[in-house]
Amino acid sequence: MPSPEISLARYFAELPDPRVDRTKRHGLTDILVIALCVVIAGADSWEEVERFGKAKEGWLRRFLALPNGIPSHDTFYRLFARLDPKKFGACVAGWLGSVCQATGLRHIAIDGKAVRSAPGDTFSECLHLVNAWAAENRVILGQETVAAGSHEIAAIPELLKVLALKGALVTIDAAGCQKGIAGHIRGEGGDYLLAVKGNQPSLLEAVQAVFDRACEADFAGFEHDGHEQVEDGHGRHEERYVTVVYDPGEMPPEWPDVAAVVLVERERSVKGKSTSTAHYYITSLRGTAEELGRLVRSHWTIENELHWVLDVAFGEDSNRTAAGHAGANLGLIRRVAASLLQQDPGRGSIKAKRLSAALDESYLIRALQGFPAN
Repeated sequence: MPSPEISLARYFAELPDPRVDRTKRHGLTDILVIALCVVIAGADSWEEVERFGKAKEGWLRRFLALPNGIPSHDTFYRLFARLDPKKFGACVAGWLGSVCQATGLRHIAIDGKAVRSAPGDTFSECLHLVNAWAAENRVILGQETVAAGSHEIAAIPELLKVLALKGALVTIDAAGCQKGIAGHIRGEGGDYLLAVKGNQPSLLEAVQAVFDRACEADFAGFEHDGHEQVEDGHGRHEERYVTVVYDPGEMPPEWPDVAAVVLVERERSVKGKSTSTAHYYITSLRGTAEELGRLVRSHWTIENELHWVLDVAFGEDSNRTAAGHAGANLGLIRRVAASLLQQDPGRGSIKAKRLSAALDESYLIRALQGFPAN
């Protein structure tokens, strides 16, 4: 049987061990692999990690050294509380980023998530984690913890530093629409697609003015593109109109390489009640209206396929782990576990797949390996 920890060991070989030598009764890689296996298989606390590890000790010894058996839950807790989350996150970014690059990474969605039951001195008054999600690959690429007394705006640039951005398209909602963030993405060889709202009033005014002028001229003299999509289902009727104006000019000069401005209009009718919305974006990518509309929509897979899964299948919002770095590091383990389970093409919920991993060791091995093709 191939060893599932080989690829992990390669990417975590340089991860600094925060323990003093006399306390290193268990290998760092052993602890990381056990934690990931057990969280995939359904554990949501350090006590559950220890219990499951002891139940599966004979199986784990097939590919881990375990010189002193399974660590106690206190050992797991102390290690993860002291482990540098930035360096841990960089290792995960290297591991899963390499997997995505092998299959053609394109779209990186960035968004934050609050862990409501874990106390923290942040703008959301709890532990708050900013995530980078490979939307096409359904894999976590990195995580940054919002620092005490801080906001997502400060965490996003730190997260971007560990990501391979060359050739990628990065989407961020309005909170991350910052000229420094756009500049960093362009400087690393990536493209951006940023939502524009009232937190950037001069930029929003400039973008709206482009569309006002274009509409007044019936788009004569404006290089542009449009796309319409209609969907019906489950009592809902929705129409989406995407309009793109290229080379808009007259953007505030501090915003780098604005190749196009985008207007996404939605008209939705549910049970006879109709709503209309309009959202603006700037982008450095000269994509078609259909392509840019798809990217806008797929940005929200980070909510539907990651954040929602973390709360429903992993119970993250009710997890109180917060002391030291334990909350952030356990959060990253959960995100890796969710990503690996997303790779299983079989039917069933993530919660059901966690149960399969607990009951079927061969399934757990395949999950840890990201379900490679047979």
